[in-house]
Amino acid sequence: MALPALQGTGYQLRRILGFFPRDISLAFAYGSAVFKQIGASQSNAQNMVDFVFAVDDPVTWHTMNLMQNRSHYSALKYLGPKKISHIQEEHGAGVYYNTLVPCDGKVIKYGVVSTEALVEDLLHWRTLYVAGRLHKPVKILVQKEDARLQTALTANLKSAVIASFLMLPESFSEEELYLQIAGLSYSGDFRMIIGEDKGKVPNIVRPNLGHFQKLYRHIVQECPQAVYKPAQGRIEVDKSPEGQFLQLMSLPKHLQQNITGLMDQPGRNRDVEEVLLQVAQDPDCGHVVQQALFGIVKSSSWSQSAKGIVTAGVKKTVSYSVKKLYKMLRSLRNQ
Repeated sequence: MALPALQGTGYQLRRILGFFPRDISLAFAYGSAVFKQIGASQSNAQNMVDFVFAVDDPVTWHTMNLMQNRSHYSALKYLGPKKISHIQEEHGAGVYYNTLVPCDGKVIKYGVVSTEALVEDLLHWRTLYVAGRLHKPVKILVQKEDARLQTALTANLKSAVIASFLMLPESFSEEELYLQIAGLSYSGDFRMIIGEDKGKVPNIVRPNLGHFQKLYRHIVQECPQAVYKPAQGRIEVDKSPEGQFLQLMSLPKHLQQNITGLMDQPGRNRDVEEVLLQVAQDPDCGHVVQQALFGIVKSSSWSQSAKGIVTAGVKKTVSYSVKKLYKMLRSLRNQ
C-alpha cells in the first residue's frame, strides 16, 4: 500500500524534480516549507525546502547529477561519483545531503539514499534516520511501483504505532499517540539539545492532526491489541504481559536487538525472545523501549551530522548551523 499522497504544494515541488536525474524510486518533500508548523515563518516561500531521493544505483545517479548540478556539491565533487557514493553508503545514516542549493527560485536541501538502504531502515530501524522522517507527514512526489518498497513503507508506520503503544499508558488520546510517534526519531538526537526548536514535536503535530490521521487511523483501527474510540478520540491498549510481549515481538529487528543488549547480563547471551518475554513483564517496559530507541538515534544523528560537515562544506555548514541556532533561541524566548 502506497503512502497517502498529500495535496497542495505539489506543482512547484514536482517541477524542482525536473532539475535532477530521473532514476528515482521514491522522492518526497518535508519540513516547514511543505507543512505548516507552529512558530515557523508564515510565508512558506522563505523556508528551505527539504527533499529525500531514494535511488536504485547511487553511483550512476551521482554521475548524472554531477554533470547536471556540479555546483550543488562541496569539494568532494573532485573525488568523483564512486567516492561520493561510498561516503553516502558507508558513513553516517546512509544519506548524502547537498544543502543550501538555489533551485527554481527556492533554496533546497536534498538527501540521496539507496533504495536498498532505505528499505533496510524502514523494516529494521538500523538508523531511524529516513525511516523516522517517514513517521511524519511528507509530500510524496515520486513512488515507483515496487512491492518491496511499498511493503516497507507500510511496515515502518505500523512499527511506529507499536513502539508508541509500549511507551504510552493504557488509555490516551489520538493527539498523544501522534506526539509520541513524531518524537520517536528525535529521542537521543543531540540536535534537540543544541540547534532545534525546543517545541519542535508539538509544533509539527498540532497543525497537522488531519495528516497524521490519514497515515495512522486505519492502522490503529486494525490493531488487535488496541481499542479505538473515534467519538472520544481515544485509544486503549492491552498492557498485560501477554499483550506487551506480542507488541515487543512485532518491533523492528534492530530495536529488538538494542533492547536485548540493554537487558541481557554480560556472559548470558540469551536469545531475543527470552529477553523480550522478561521485558514484557517489567513495569518499566516502556522506559526500556525508549532507551533502546535513544541508542539508535544518538548514534546515527552524531555520525550523520559529522558527515554533513564534509558533504556540505564548512561555509554552508556554518550558515546552516547559525540558522538552526537562531530558531532554537527564538523558541526559548517564546516559552
